[in-house]
Amino acid sequence: MKKILVATALLALVVSCKDKVKTETPSEEKKELPSINDSVLESSVIYEANIRQYSNEGTFDAFTKDIPQLKELGVKVIWLMPVFPISETKRKATGGDFASLIEDESERAKMLGSYYAVSDFTEVNPEFGSKDDIRELIATAHDNDMYVILDWVPNHTGWDHVWLKDHPEYYTKNAEGEITDPLNEDGTPVGWADVADLNYDNKALWEEMTADMKYWITEEGIDGFRCDVAGSVPVAFWEYVIPKLRAEKDIFMLAEAWEPELLKGDLFEMAYAWEGHHIMNEIAKGEKSAKDWDDYMVKMDTVYENNDILMNFITNHDENSWNGTVRERMGNAAPAMLAMSYTVPGMPLIYSGQEYDLNHRLKFFEKDSIPKSKGEIWNTLKKLGELKSTHTALNGGKNAASYERLKTSNDEKVLAFKRSKEESELIFVANLNDTKQNFMIKTAGTYKNAMTGDVVELDSGKVHKFKPWEYLILVK
Repeated sequence: MKKILVATALLALVVSCKDKVKTETPSEEKKELPSINDSVLESSVIYEANIRQYSNEGTFDAFTKDIPQLKELGVKVIWLMPVFPISETKRKATGGDFASLIEDESERAKMLGSYYAVSDFTEVNPEFGSKDDIRELIATAHDNDMYVILDWVPNHTGWDHVWLKDHPEYYTKNAEGEITDPLNEDGTPVGWADVADLNYDNKALWEEMTADMKYWITEEGIDGFRCDVAGSVPVAFWEYVIPKLRAEKDIFMLAEAWEPELLKGDLFEMAYAWEGHHIMNEIAKGEKSAKDWDDYMVKMDTVYENNDILMNFITNHDENSWNGTVRERMGNAAPAMLAMSYTVPGMPLIYSGQEYDLNHRLKFFEKDSIPKSKGEIWNTLKKLGELKSTHTALNGGKNAASYERLKTSNDEKVLAFKRSKEESELIFVANLNDTKQNFMIKTAGTYKNAMTGDVVELDSGKVHKFKPWEYLILVK
């Protein structure tokens, strides 16, 4: 009898547990992040994560714990600089020589090489952590409504890559049959002696590269790729591989290139606004003016299609390490240029350390680190990120808000434009000169200064007096 009672009680407990599972509310279920899509890209800020230099530890885990903070800056896409193992053979050292030439063993050990000298496309750099660590990074990003894209290096590999041994036919060879580093069209070296050039005449290479890219989508759940020197790889390869990747999942493709043909059809969504970046640098140095920016915007309308996206930036890993910090290149013009990068059509980029007022050139081939004190730039990026996220007038994707140059009495030195979409309107006005400028603007209305909250009256008959590099972002 006791056995029957115990059995009955156990059965009741099981039924009760089943009932609890059945009555679990949907709000208790884990939220799934939808695949990245055109709507997300309209209001996105992209963040370039330099894992090696982001923290003193230089690990995935150290970056992962800070991901929730990036939401404050409006970040929706995280681009991870190459996470793959780096070749030992011909590893580069600071100064450009090979690390192997350094006699002092302790000094030689400091030389970690270039992220772009990949020895295995399906593994991770043990200096950064493990596969489980990068999985946690991806999961944390997704939990915080952010997408993760990997920096992919399709043009070359490091000299330790298994393909050099098993598939030498995948590589470019000289007249003597020797595998070469990347070459210019005239046959001279590009200067990347630490990598071996891939030869896309070999279609078997296409299959191998496709399989490795698919792995990260299907097995690790990443959301796309930033493709290094994408213009140096045949367009035909991109026409082959990208549809195969999109067949697995909706992904985001960023080309480190300017060529419009890479944005045709269903290829890359976004390319680099290299020319716009260079013009910003030149305006900051007094070598170009607001008129040159106007000419650039007209040119962009003819070179690119309406649904092409350009990435706007005032710094990135190449610019910071090789051409100088934001302060070096732009000086007092930097705040205005940062505001421009957010308000012109396209998607703005934040590079690791930029949000913490980074003011030194990060070492490229050895360990370094960024500051971690939130200051003026963090607060500025927070305000700009909120604007980008909440005002459709700053939509910069495939259905971007309109861009209209507003006439002023001093167009050579003062840039004024209006962005609008649906019911949203935003006006940007800036003195792009290192001297005070007086001007009138041919528009009128009551606006709010988006950066301070102050009320601003525009009157077509009023003379505005702007300090050097002063700017306003005005919203209705």
